Amino acid sequence: MRERQAAQQARRAREFQAFVAGAAGRLLHAATLLTGEPPDANPRARALLTRALAATYASWDRMRGEDPYDRTRTHVAVHYARGAWWRYRGQGGLLARLSPLERLVLVLRLYEGVAEEQAAALLGLPPERVRTVCARAVATVLHPPRGPAPAVPPALGEATWS
Repeated sequence: MRERQAAQQARRAREFQAFVAGAAGRLLHAATLLTGEPPDANPRARALLTRALAATYASWDRMRGEDPYDRTRTHVAVHYARGAWWRYRGQGGLLARLSPLERLVLVLRLYEGVAEEQAAALLGLPPERVRTVCARAVATVLHPPRGPAPAVPPALGEATWS
């Protein structure tokens, strides 16, 4: 009996290790996009991914044909949306101008390729809202708002008021 349990645990560990070896890079990149950290210094993204992988591992035996990548991606999105990550603003980069919701929707829809309806169900939003948020985020990334207009120096010979 113990040998059988040990064999099952060893199989489970091997399967999970193989999954992590194949998927961790892409999932870490998605988490890094969400947290807005630089790719080479991303402790919050690593913590977010570690938490999601732990939740996936805890439910590994109950998944029964479910895609572990989808499960882990869902955990990353949910932990980001519900945790302290929501208050965290990125330090720069392409997605820094986006709100956390815009960043989450953009990463799910465009980077991860999640269908609009699936993203809406995951976030508890209507599909129309996900579509609107995604469109606004794409517009912000492609056409960033311009800063304030530069000051116009007075023309030569014009009086300046002090």
